[in-house]
Amino acid sequence: MVLKTLPFDREFIEKLAEHYPTPFYIYDEKTLRRNARLFTESFSWNSGFKEFFAVKANPNPELLKILRTEFLGGDCSSLPELLLCERIGMSGEEIMFTSNNTPAMEFVKAKQLGAIINLDDLTHLEFLEHCAGLPDLISFRWNPGTLREVESVIGNPVEAKYGLTTEQIFEGFSLAKRKGVRRLGLHTMVASNMLQDEFFCYTAKTVFELVREIERRIGVRIEFVNLGGGFGVAYRPEQIPLDMKRVAEMIHEEYDKLILPSNLAPLKIFTESGRLIAAESGTLITRVIHEKNTYKHYIGVDACMANLMRPGMYGAYHHITVLGKPEGSGGKIETVDVVGSLCENCDKFAVNRELPKIEIGDILAIHDAGAHGYAMGFQYNGKLRCAELLLQENGLVRMIRRAETPDDYFATLNLT
Repeated sequence: MVLKTLPFDREFIEKLAEHYPTPFYIYDEKTLRRNARLFTESFSWNSGFKEFFAVKANPNPELLKILRTEFLGGDCSSLPELLLCERIGMSGEEIMFTSNNTPAMEFVKAKQLGAIINLDDLTHLEFLEHCAGLPDLISFRWNPGTLREVESVIGNPVEAKYGLTTEQIFEGFSLAKRKGVRRLGLHTMVASNMLQDEFFCYTAKTVFELVREIERRIGVRIEFVNLGGGFGVAYRPEQIPLDMKRVAEMIHEEYDKLILPSNLAPLKIFTESGRLIAAESGTLITRVIHEKNTYKHYIGVDACMANLMRPGMYGAYHHITVLGKPEGSGGKIETVDVVGSLCENCDKFAVNRELPKIEIGDILAIHDAGAHGYAMGFQYNGKLRCAELLLQENGLVRMIRRAETPDDYFATLNLT
């Protein structure tokens, strides 16, 4: 049986809980750095490669600082995300600004920071020119339309609100060239949580082919291609993890076939992963506070959907370890639903999950929660968001975000 591992045990967490009441998130710095280096090392063959970490996946500044020391940039899609990157010292082309339906003030800030601005619509070129002025470097986001069967898991891109059609891409680059924009990039993002190596090779191939066609038809040379994110995480123990080094090798092969013979090198390769870098590093720790037997067997914990939305929102699987009760140990197994206290029936971390027999007071570790976990938290039902802790490489733990209090909940209200 394949098991998921953790960088701590029950005794370690129990001692932490004496100072930081559950629930809380804990991030492992070693894992975060390892996954960041996986990208930079895998694409070292491309001298211009850069990974822009998707800030929306985990906007904690302490984690962003760590990733910046690993030479990652920030992929932003809102004004607060731009401000966050600015506050940790990022500027210029360390930042990729990819938004949609963008307010003028966000373009103004992105231009002020010198960020790479990635436009989501043909009309946004003149909108940007009017509100902020055109920078030397811009990019357009391409929506390739109907895709082959392997990508059907994300739906038909024709139904997506993002990006320009292929013909609009040619029009956009022609217009940008006429307006004096000297440096141009091409972006696409058509997948989410993909574990198929060949998908990313196929994406790169189609983008490289478009780069060649853009140069042939309108004489525009593309400086970089951003292949987006979508690099998946093996949330289930039986899933085979994405082989990032193999993915990069396959993309390298397509680069050598399509870009080098066309004299379009050097062409920089960018990516914007959040999930594959951060998910595995983060664990949501929660304590069992109730047990209920009605038509089903429920295990009630002190975390809820406000702490981790993914399972309740769209049935996402997150593995659960009962600390101190190893899987496959031969002990008693029970089928349970693990639930929170939100007044919504979808507030469930696991449904019909086989787990070691659980008792009141046990601690559950919910795996792979470092991306789109805390970041998607909310205050519905008066729920308060929990603390975030960092397990440093030296083995020490420090708090990188305190838990919210009722005063925080009322802070923006006028009760006088």
